[in-house]
Amino acid sequence: MTQRLWNSFKAALCGFRDVLRFENSFRIMALVAFVVVLLMFYFPTTRTEKAVLLTAIFAVLGLELVNSVVERILDFIHAEQHMKIKHMKDLMAAIVLLAAVGATAIGILVFWPYVFNGARF
Repeated sequence: MTQRLWNSFKAALCGFRDVLRFENSFRIMALVAFVVVLLMFYFPTTRTEKAVLLTAIFAVLGLELVNSVVERILDFIHAEQHMKIKHMKDLMAAIVLLAAVGATAIGILVFWPYVFNGARF
């Protein structure tokens, strides 16, 4: 059991290596996530705020991974450009965009009071 768990962990690390190597959008999102984590510990954020921010970060990064997988599957199935495949890829990109906009809104709501010294919406 331990060897199978270790092999699964190694496969996941290989997946992270590949996504960081080949997916520019994931690298950008991971960099933004890193900055947000630094800000979480720079400002006196509450545990609840940290939990919400981390949930948003992992949601965006997870959806970007799913988007990358779906794009690779679609490219494998149908290498030539096709309008239906383009629509599917556009829908996946829209899902990631929606999550990123939501995460940005969460970040603004959490960090605004710390950046602007108690200013409220």
